[in-house]
Amino acid sequence: MTDFSLTPAAVNETLQRLWPATGDECIEIGPTHALVRYDIAQDSLRPGGFVPGPTQFSIADVALWYLSFAALNRVEPMAMTSELSIRFLRPAQGQAMWARADLDRAGRSSVVGTVKIWMDDRPDRLVSTAQGTYALPRPH
Repeated sequence: MTDFSLTPAAVNETLQRLWPATGDECIEIGPTHALVRYDIAQDSLRPGGFVPGPTQFSIADVALWYLSFAALNRVEPMAMTSELSIRFLRPAQGQAMWARADLDRAGRSSVVGTVKIWMDDRPDRLVSTAQGTYALPRPH
């Protein structure tokens, strides 16, 4: 196996070029995990100041996408969501949402991971958890 060389800066730079509207930031990436941060737009909150479920789903999906990059040790824009399920554990309120995707299994055609989502600096107080699979493109 080759040394892991993918960096958060490489992920962020590529995604800014390919998908500038993302708003997500790769904070940390390693061979078996990816950490994502998303600053919450206060005008997108539901009544009561709650982060909507689709926003939580989106960060879970992005975290798994970055995890697929980690499993490949390269940015692969054509990796696609195959399935994703989420469980909402408590209301999400705060300024920044965090998601950490951990690798469950990586194969030639797919990557399976589990995502934990929390607000601000409270990783001990999960707001949701997700599990999903990313399909990897066939090698050329």
